[in-house]
Amino acid sequence: MYRNQTKEIAIGSVKIGGDNPVAIQSMTNTKTEDIEATTEQILKLEAAGCDIIRCAVPNMEAAEALREIKRRIHIPLVADIHFDYRLAIAAIENGADKIRINPGNIGSEEKVRAVVDKAKEYNVPVRVGVNSGSLEKHLLEKYGGVTAEGIVESALDKVHMIEEMGYDNLVVSIKSSDVMMCVKAHELIAKKCPYPLHVGITESGTVYTGNVKSSVGLGIILYEGIGNTIRVSLTGDPSEEIRTAKLILRTLGLRKSGIEVVSCPTCGRTKIDLIGLANEVEKMVEDIPLNNIKVAVMGCAVNGPGEAREADIGIAGGTGEGLLIKKGEIVKKVKEEELLDTLRKELLNWER
Repeated sequence: MYRNQTKEIAIGSVKIGGDNPVAIQSMTNTKTEDIEATTEQILKLEAAGCDIIRCAVPNMEAAEALREIKRRIHIPLVADIHFDYRLAIAAIENGADKIRINPGNIGSEEKVRAVVDKAKEYNVPVRVGVNSGSLEKHLLEKYGGVTAEGIVESALDKVHMIEEMGYDNLVVSIKSSDVMMCVKAHELIAKKCPYPLHVGITESGTVYTGNVKSSVGLGIILYEGIGNTIRVSLTGDPSEEIRTAKLILRTLGLRKSGIEVVSCPTCGRTKIDLIGLANEVEKMVEDIPLNNIKVAVMGCAVNGPGEAREADIGIAGGTGEGLLIKKGEIVKKVKEEELLDTLRKELLNWER
């Protein structure tokens, strides 16, 4: 099922599936029971553009902390549960907008049913998650190891189990750290699953390697019309996950929010500090509340003016100075040290 054909699911105030836009998720890395630290991090992620936030719930103290955390934040809160079904029940009772479980490690069917019954009582969606590292022994034997087909079969087995318990308020996720295996698995499950898909490349790595792997994997999957909500999994500050997710969606034309900065790669013709300037511009525009604006930062007279004219506003560098170009027209020549402030003033006064 391509993204606009999937069942619509409400996660608190955010809807995914159907014609709803692809939602961005992240996960806190604080101790959830530390309410102050967790709330502070979530509010930071909200400001960065996070639509849905997930917290680990490894103990009952963390489950009970969800109630107060939810009171202080403004986006839907998802509880991530492993092993102990009682934590899932407690998380729902304490206000979780969705729970993430892997039925394979929750235990017996009776325990899974207890969680499903509680989710049904509160009308809370269940995200059925399967990772390549948690594939059951019989599927490893059937497929000769971890494969896309095995991941999909495992996920659908669990989906069918919950459906047979009378519940279909579901989101499905299948993840692997192998990018192309993950792509294939999503291509397979999209043909068989009517529920929204949560997409990500699990354990993708640090900010550098994780961004590359996530951009390649998510880029392919999303371009094929698959996926309703995404998380870029990085070993680092969760805010980096939001920045990357927004850029992936914007690059694919799935989001128009924010300011896009384009800049040339520099060469021997560059006579201003273009690298420093481009980084400063990219950082500066994060706090300017404009949507669907393209800013060009160019380094020389060869391609600079032309490229800058294609943007909404741009700078084309010269010798210690630069041209300010707005909506295709040269506005004025500015000294190098005045370029950033000039650009900022133009954006702050942009006609909305």
